Amino acid sequence: MDAINSNNNSDTLTKAINLLDSVGVKIPEVLLPAKNTDMTKWAVVACDQYTSQPEYWEQVEKIVDDNPSALNLILPEVYLEKPDVDDRIENINKSMQVYIDNGTLVSQKPGFIYVDRRTNHVSSRKGLILLIDLEKYDYNKGSQTLIRATEKTVIERLPPRVKIRKNAPIELPHIQLLIDDPEKTVIEPLAEKTDLMEKLYDFELMMNGGHIKGYKIENSKLINNIASVLYNLAQPETFYEKYGVSMEKGILLFAVGDGNHSLASAKAHWENVKAKLTSEGSSDELENHPARYAMAEVINVHDDGLIFEPIHRILFDVSFNVIIEAMKTYFSRYSSVNIKIFNSKNDMLNEEKKIRSSNKGSHILPFVSKEALGIIEVENPIHNLDVATLQEFLDKYLEQNKKAKIDYIHGDDIVTNLGTKEGNMGFYLPSINKHELFRTVILDGTLPRKTFSMGE
Repeated sequence: MDAINSNNNSDTLTKAINLLDSVGVKIPEVLLPAKNTDMTKWAVVACDQYTSQPEYWEQVEKIVDDNPSALNLILPEVYLEKPDVDDRIENINKSMQVYIDNGTLVSQKPGFIYVDRRTNHVSSRKGLILLIDLEKYDYNKGSQTLIRATEKTVIERLPPRVKIRKNAPIELPHIQLLIDDPEKTVIEPLAEKTDLMEKLYDFELMMNGGHIKGYKIENSKLINNIASVLYNLAQPETFYEKYGVSMEKGILLFAVGDGNHSLASAKAHWENVKAKLTSEGSSDELENHPARYAMAEVINVHDDGLIFEPIHRILFDVSFNVIIEAMKTYFSRYSSVNIKIFNSKNDMLNEEKKIRSSNKGSHILPFVSKEALGIIEVENPIHNLDVATLQEFLDKYLEQNKKAKIDYIHGDDIVTNLGTKEGNMGFYLPSINKHELFRTVILDGTLPRKTFSMGE
């Protein structure tokens, strides 16, 4: 790691590396596009976005054209069930190797990357790109590891993602981890230290994605500061006092904010690699094999630019009347159920607000379809969150009705647009309080799938 900065004190750096190891963190060596690359055409959204809007990805293809782009290195999940998916994966692997061989991708010296992102909704959201040790992560329910999933992992979703990684020479992760740092000691101080960093990129993101800046952190003092405050957050006395929980609960430092299944796939891939290395007698490679580590962006849950947004649901190939009757039957097993129909979305939202402000404890499930706009009120829910009440029903219904499909949607307008199409039905969900996320995961384990989004 002396390559980080030969002018820095090596003892400081060694201390930092040891502290980072103890909390499952390593300093990454990142591949970045060559200096002459059009970065606006290079950067694209995560592969699991716009899965019901192929026209979005078609527009991205037009923008990229023949230019070097991450689009050529990912498999948008809108194409996951297409018959040519294996050919797509093979072409992705070839493109990765071409970009490495022809200098499109350039290896950087080891260093963290400080990221500052602006969107149409927030002026700044700060992050820190680093590596995490997958040996300190477990996505299974009840996990007490230092790094944990925030939502239930659907094992069936992992094989195609692992398949993509199997022969890939590089990986383009879209993982965002959260830390609970109310004093803002880890990431926020970096904003005042950018004069000590090399600016790596500064550009507009395509398709109204906002703007992003990235700065490389090689300075050993800055690295040591990051290591020290991360270490402090993971100390038992800090953790147990903050959350008021018994020592039966394992310390949680990183909670997965976005990319739960991406990180779970990285873990599954590492377990495959680890088993192969062990069987071949190459256990000495286990410590530093690249598959053991996943790159992620860490964001403070207390960042003013981090806004938790709800993730809505859209059902396809369903009958509105059948769904409504099925929900009435399902929820009536344990609760009174009220269904109200409205003439406008404003009327529906006003009624939702009125019921929520009454503090009667009901769960409110607003819906939209071609036939009607309304609310299902479950008066005596058995779950803590509205999303859990709805998701339990949807999981059961989809299990019994294989023709019906579901997608998870960001944005009210998209729900309204898709939900009003023939054979579709949409459900609007509320956002959760981001300040309660860590306590909820520590006490209750993972949340229902797709409970929240970290915004654009």
